[in-house]
Amino acid sequence: MSIKHTSLIILVMFLLGSAYPMGKFGLNASPNPILFGALRMGIVFLCLVPFSNLKIPPKKYFLPLIGFSIFMGAGVNMFLYLSIDAASILAPITIGAQLAIPFAIILSSLFLKETISFKKWILIFTSFLGITLIAFDPKISDEILATLLIFAMAFFYGLSQVFSRYLKEIDVKFTSAFMGLVGFVLLIIISQVFEGNVINQIKNIEKEGWFAVLYAGMIISIFGHTMMFYLYKFYPVGMVLPFYALFPVFGLILTFLIFGEIPTLIMVTGGIIVITSVFLLQKIS
Repeated sequence: MSIKHTSLIILVMFLLGSAYPMGKFGLNASPNPILFGALRMGIVFLCLVPFSNLKIPPKKYFLPLIGFSIFMGAGVNMFLYLSIDAASILAPITIGAQLAIPFAIILSSLFLKETISFKKWILIFTSFLGITLIAFDPKISDEILATLLIFAMAFFYGLSQVFSRYLKEIDVKFTSAFMGLVGFVLLIIISQVFEGNVINQIKNIEKEGWFAVLYAGMIISIFGHTMMFYLYKFYPVGMVLPFYALFPVFGLILTFLIFGEIPTLIMVTGGIIVITSVFLLQKIS
């Protein structure tokens, strides 16, 4: 991989890692978590729809497109921001989010009949072992809810990847714009039901909250993921995916710089086990 592209992918991993501290920063500035996810998806839709091929895809893509949009656009964003909002420390959920990859592999095996080698099963086991180790850290005894919510996010991500396998022939911008629309509509409805009057919520969002929402929608979702698709044009997936192991590292560093959080030895040990396992999982996929 060229120096230019290596630098680009490291920058993207930095941006993806910033999602957790920036999400916490934004939620501290007033937006409720489900509404935050809705506004993020709304921005994705508004920014991408002008550049998308709006031609209706063949019927065979309808179910995968809807399934992907529900699980990724609504499910992942809802549980991501609920977990960030519930967490008093971000390290466990930043590391726990890495389970999205093992979940994706397991669910692809169940629904797509993809074979999982013995080596992959070992690495999946060790990734969950690392999370189990972190769960025994006394410092996160109050983080059980946040941890369960990030597990739900990882599970929904895995489900979304099952549907995404059927969408390779559809324009990426159209898929992302449709996901943004579905995610926005569903999360706005859920926010209205569980968080109260959406209009009043939006009126009370502070400028720091809007900055965080715009950052999540435009920088992380659009720029970050667009650059990843750009890199996939030049390199095989197996060469690009292992770099995803960097984003929790950047997330932990940024969490320390912004909030002064210092992971415990148990968190660091568990994190190394999880990140290494997921790195190797993607290396051999």
